[in-house]
Amino acid sequence: MNLWKEVDKNKRMSALFVTAFIVFVIAIGWLFSYVYNSPVILVIAVLIALVQAYSSYYLGDSIVLSMSGAEQIEKKDSPVLWNVVENLTITAGLPMPKVYIIPDSSPNAFATGRDPDHASIAVTNGLLQMMDKSELEGVVAHEMSHIGNYDIRLSMIIAILVSVIALLSDLFIRSQWLGLGRRRDSEGGGVIVLIGILAAVLSPIVAVIIQLAVSRKREFLADADGALLTRYPDGLASALSKIAKVKQPLEHVSTATAHLFIASPLGNGEDEENQSFWLKLFSTHPPLSERIKILRGMNLK
Repeated sequence: MNLWKEVDKNKRMSALFVTAFIVFVIAIGWLFSYVYNSPVILVIAVLIALVQAYSSYYLGDSIVLSMSGAEQIEKKDSPVLWNVVENLTITAGLPMPKVYIIPDSSPNAFATGRDPDHASIAVTNGLLQMMDKSELEGVVAHEMSHIGNYDIRLSMIIAILVSVIALLSDLFIRSQWLGLGRRRDSEGGGVIVLIGILAAVLSPIVAVIIQLAVSRKREFLADADGALLTRYPDGLASALSKIAKVKQPLEHVSTATAHLFIASPLGNGEDEENQSFWLKLFSTHPPLSERIKILRGMNLK
């Protein structure tokens, strides 16, 4: 497999998913505003969503780090980890991110922030103890790629879009119970209201499916870019092989933040090769066996 083709393929697919997501949000917003026959509720929903978006954009990384129990370190606290991050930062031409360690024996890592100038990388104690230097470099390079590719910002934007859809759906369903803002049956409102109710129930599910699909595609891209950064795909492949053997979930983890980690932190078997269609559809990550196979088949020439 040619690395450059893999990177280009994943970038195109990610762009397609994000575009489809934005169109989906606009369509749901229009449908709900039509059924209400009044823009007031939609305006209120948008205002609430903007406040939520602002707080998520500027405070989201701090919340995620706090939820995971991550502790910020300096070079003296973990010289090996610090040097690996610093060297790869120089190689990638990126600002030095803040470095955190999560006191957890399960091997994992994630990157967060809103852009390369406001980024953080967190790894677990379990990862540091389990990986040799080349494997640690592979993991950190993967996370540096998330930062360099602005995946950290993309994940925040998509999370905000998902929350907007959930908010609109909740407001729509509550308003139907209260009988507010419905169009008259003579206006064809009955059919539209039925469609609106179905959309309100299904749209949050569809939104989450799209979010997870984007997350899986970005993992493939970060694998490819991380391998390019270290020039040694086997390092990351070996690290993922070790992670795949550990089924222990992280102690402090939420389904809302699971997609940020290099591998599922839930201990739910997302590395299994023979996943069912529905399990794959709702997985935060592609199967580790598939990622390992792609990495080991990469040609950097």
